[in-house]
Amino acid sequence: MGLPDDYRLMARIRRFEERLTALKDAGEIPGSIHLCNGQEAVPVGACRALRDGDHVTATYRGHGWAIARGVDLTGLFAEMMGRDSGLCGGRAASPYLSDPGRWFVGENSIVGAGVPIATGAALTAQRTASGAVSVVSIGDGAMNQGNVHEALNLAAVLDLPLVLVVENNVYSEMSRISDMVRVKQLAERAAGYGLPGRVVDGNDPDAVYDAVAEAVDRAREGSGPSIVEAMTERLVGHYSGDAQHYRPAGEIAAARQREPLARIRAAADADLTARLDAIDAEVDAEIEAAVTAARAVPHPDPATAREHVYV
Repeated sequence: MGLPDDYRLMARIRRFEERLTALKDAGEIPGSIHLCNGQEAVPVGACRALRDGDHVTATYRGHGWAIARGVDLTGLFAEMMGRDSGLCGGRAASPYLSDPGRWFVGENSIVGAGVPIATGAALTAQRTASGAVSVVSIGDGAMNQGNVHEALNLAAVLDLPLVLVVENNVYSEMSRISDMVRVKQLAERAAGYGLPGRVVDGNDPDAVYDAVAEAVDRAREGSGPSIVEAMTERLVGHYSGDAQHYRPAGEIAAARQREPLARIRAAADADLTARLDAIDAEVDAEIEAAVTAARAVPHPDPATAREHVYV
């Protein structure tokens, strides 16, 4: 992939999240949503380093990872509308969706829980000698969860093909990560497990790709896990409805000057700007077509409410 391709995918994620917000405000999306506006370069760069068969596990802020892994847009919108989608039948909505067909293990709303899940996928890959790698994204706050430490220690001891991507967007919900840990960078904690840790510019998809590709190669050759800390910023609240009163005046405006799409446009000449404008128009049309198709998907039959439930 080159710059226009990365831009297209990041624009697709951004427009998806923006359209999701409008649908939520219009009452078409039930429940809460957690958006990744501003963080698009992380899943785009990371997933570029993967191949078919590599598994991805995300947080409840994982729509961008699903899209970067190739999950169908219509299916995503339909799922979040609570309709009978081909993904999870309207049962997962925003924070629990998955798509095994695209090797997207999925999201969950338990902070840090994706790491032991992804470790299980990595263990399966090792035991079956499939050559697959398991990539998991977590937020900065999840690095303080006990299950993350247990899973990382196990993965390190067993040399599992696991890559942990920490999306450090500075805030753990409403608290600055700098007020919660003593280390300057969370990647420093990799040394405690005997693993390599690397910090990258999370607003640059090429920088993310380089770091994740190195970690994926290392995992695939049997050398074990790595930690990649991608420094980024979210442009929206922790959740839908978050007024963000905890953020200093001017912080979001400054972040908008550094975010991935704005950075590409700021460096573009006239010809590239015209090309990016065309991409934006195509993405807008693609998103609107997906929304229209999702609205045509029926709601689940209430008679199926007990399906997939163990009693």
